[in-house]
Amino acid sequence: MKQDKILVIDLGSTENTNIAREIRDLGVFTEIHPHDLTGEQLAQLTNVKGIILNGGPNRVVDGIKIEASAALLNAGVPVLPVDHNGAPPWPKDAGERRKQIQEFVFGQCQAETNWNIENFIAEQVALIRQQVGQEKVLLALSGGVDSSVVAALLIRAMGKQLTCVHVNHGLLRKGEPEQVVQVFRDELGANLVYVNAVDRFLDKLSGVADPEEKRRIIGSEFIRVFEDEARKLEDVKFLAQGTIYPDIIESGTKTVKAVKSHHNVGGLPEDLEFELIEPLKMLFKDEVRNCGLALGLPESMVFRQPFPGPGLGVRCIGAISRERLEAVRESDAILQEEFEKADLAGKVWQYFTVVPDLRSVGVKNHERSYEWPVILRAVNTVDAMTASIEPIPYEVLETITHRITHEVPGINRVLYDLTPKPTGTIEWE
Repeated sequence: MKQDKILVIDLGSTENTNIAREIRDLGVFTEIHPHDLTGEQLAQLTNVKGIILNGGPNRVVDGIKIEASAALLNAGVPVLPVDHNGAPPWPKDAGERRKQIQEFVFGQCQAETNWNIENFIAEQVALIRQQVGQEKVLLALSGGVDSSVVAALLIRAMGKQLTCVHVNHGLLRKGEPEQVVQVFRDELGANLVYVNAVDRFLDKLSGVADPEEKRRIIGSEFIRVFEDEARKLEDVKFLAQGTIYPDIIESGTKTVKAVKSHHNVGGLPEDLEFELIEPLKMLFKDEVRNCGLALGLPESMVFRQPFPGPGLGVRCIGAISRERLEAVRESDAILQEEFEKADLAGKVWQYFTVVPDLRSVGVKNHERSYEWPVILRAVNTVDAMTASIEPIPYEVLETITHRITHEVPGINRVLYDLTPKPTGTIEWE
C-alpha cells in the first residue's frame, strides 16, 4: 500500500525533526529534504500530499539566504510556509502547533493516516525487490539493533540472495562475535561470513587520536573488507547498511553543521564499488525497534544496547592502544552485569564505559599506581536526538566501582558522567 507523504523542507529551521515526528505520530509518513530538491528528485517521491517550507535561524548559509527550489514551489500540492518570506512561525504552544499541523495535513492536503510499521515494511520489501532484482546483496551485520533489523527485512525481501558479513574489527564488546555467529548462523540459518580483521583495523588505527579520523578509517576499512568478501562471492552489486535518520542528521545537513560523522554516512569512500541499500535511513531509533518486533525478531535483540558503528573505537578516547581497548571491553562487561543484577537493564536506554587517554596517581596493593580512569555513562532517550541522565543508586555505583578498580588491569578511578544531550552527545566521540 502506498503511503501518503508530507515533505518537510529544510530552510534553516531547528524544528525539522520535531515537526516530522509530530506528523508521523498523527499517522502520516514524513520525510525531511533539502531546500534545493530538483524536479527529477521530486518526481521520484511517490504520494506527496503536501510540502512544509520550514524556515528558521540557519537560513543564511555562507552569507547567502537560501530559497526553496522552483520545483518545490510548483509541485502542484498544498504548501505551508513557516519563517519563510515573512510567514508566521510555528506557535509556541504545543497544542496550537499540533492544531496547525493537523489542519494542514488533513484539511488542505487531505492526507490519509496510513503510516504504520506494517505498511512501511510492505513498501520497503517491494522497493528492495524492485531495486535488487536477482542480484546478490552484502550486509554489514554487526549484531546491533539497526543491522539486525535490516537483516530481517532483507531476508523477508530476498532470502538467500543476501549474504551477511560479520567483521570482527577488534572493537566489539566482550563475547559479541561469538554471539552474532550463534544467533544468525546457527539459529536463524542466515548466509553468514565471519571475518577476523582485528589486526588489520588496529594496525591502521595505531597512533590516530582524532575522532573524525578514526571514524573515517574504520568506515573506509569496513568497505575494503566487504569488497574483498564480495570478490570471493562474485557478482555482488549491492551493499546494505543499517543507517538510520539520527546518523544522517548528526553527520550534517546543508543548513546545520555536523555534530560528528557516522562511519556509514561520512566515512564512505568516494570510489565505493557497491550500490547502497539503506531501508531504515528515514526511521528514528524507536521506529527501528518497532520494525524489528513486527518482523518477528526477539525482544532481547530488538531492545539490546545501542552500539556505535565504530564500536569501542569511540569509547577508547584518543589514540587506541590494545591495553586500553581491553580496559574498555572488560569494564563495559562489568557494567552490563551489574545493571542486570540491579534490574536497571530494562529501565536505562543506553549505558557503557569510556576510557580516556590520560592517567592519574592512585594507590593499589599499598603501592603507587599511575593508571587510567573509567567513565560510566547511562542515559535515557526516545529518538537519540536528545538524552537525559539516569540517576543510578549509589550502592550500585559503589559495587561497579569496586569491581572495575579491582578486576580491570590499568584502572584506578571510576567517574560518572552527568552531562545530558545537549550539551554532550550520547557517545564521547
